[in-house]
Amino acid sequence: MRVVLKLGTSVLTGGSDRLCRPRMVDLMRQMAALQGAGHQVILVTSAAVLAGWEALGFPPRTRTVAEKQLLAAVGQGVLMQTYGALAEIYGVKVAQVLLTAGDFRDRTRYLNARTTLDGCLARRILPIINENDAVATSQLKVGDNDTLSAFVANLAEADLLVILTDAPGLYTADPRTHPEAVLIPLVERIDAGIWEKAGGAGSHRGTGGMHTKIQAAEIATRAGTPVIVAPGDAENALLRAVSGEAIGTRFVGHGSRLEARKRWILAEIASGQIELDAGAAKALRERGSSLLAVGVRSVVGEFERGHTVRLLSPSGEEMARGLTRYRSGDLRRVAGLRSSAIEAALGFSDGPEVVHRDDLVLL
Repeated sequence: MRVVLKLGTSVLTGGSDRLCRPRMVDLMRQMAALQGAGHQVILVTSAAVLAGWEALGFPPRTRTVAEKQLLAAVGQGVLMQTYGALAEIYGVKVAQVLLTAGDFRDRTRYLNARTTLDGCLARRILPIINENDAVATSQLKVGDNDTLSAFVANLAEADLLVILTDAPGLYTADPRTHPEAVLIPLVERIDAGIWEKAGGAGSHRGTGGMHTKIQAAEIATRAGTPVIVAPGDAENALLRAVSGEAIGTRFVGHGSRLEARKRWILAEIASGQIELDAGAAKALRERGSSLLAVGVRSVVGEFERGHTVRLLSPSGEEMARGLTRYRSGDLRRVAGLRSSAIEAALGFSDGPEVVHRDDLVLL
């Protein structure tokens, strides 16, 4: 089994403002045990910024982008040095992989990243992945490491994504404000009711919360990868999750495993969205058609040819994602027009399809 494990800052610190080495030792023990049992493990880790803050003696925080990049630059080295030392105890080799949003948007970089991960796993090396916060700007960032872990699960074609956090899982309501809330052990489908149960943000040390974990689960389960959100402080939490024991909340993967190209489309960060009319939505959903300009009702955001866009039904529900063959400005000019009128409107034509069915994934 190929497993992606995501460890949040709250898990790696044990709720403190320092890396909790005993906790990290135990987590590495579990990863080593999985490797020894023949599983392939990929680690997506948080806490670089906090590790940098600790290494510099906890200076007063300004929480600017520049400060975060500085702390991440210091902390990445500390974090990898710590992981490397702990992995050596169990005879595990590690490799650092730093990614940005561009590595998921660009097809060549995406394939290169996948080749690197496949090479590490073939040699029983534990890839340790984080976002490259030292250089990433708002335009280049994936966002949070929950989302990054879902993109990595798609990239690696993982069999399971395990997100260990400081919460036991998803509850019927936010347990911090609703003591009567109970744990939801299984989520068959992520709908509006599930989103309402997400609650607010996580701790001040991290950037997530249950909302980002549901977002990650939605991304991964669409590509057929099940997701488990479980408490990182529970005994053998990772081993229990991989063994199939009921722990935390399990989100069911849907449909058959998507082929590699469609996984890439789902792993990309959407640059904008296209709102469809009823006829186009029906043609896509029931007949597997391509999206034509005549079916475009409106265009939101700015994007270039070849970028991934969200396709919305007339009710506003995201029904598909795909690669657009027209940039946003040109698409606004031809929205609602028949294919035969595109060249007259633009002075050129990139074909009758706005999104070809081979470049489209229905959700």
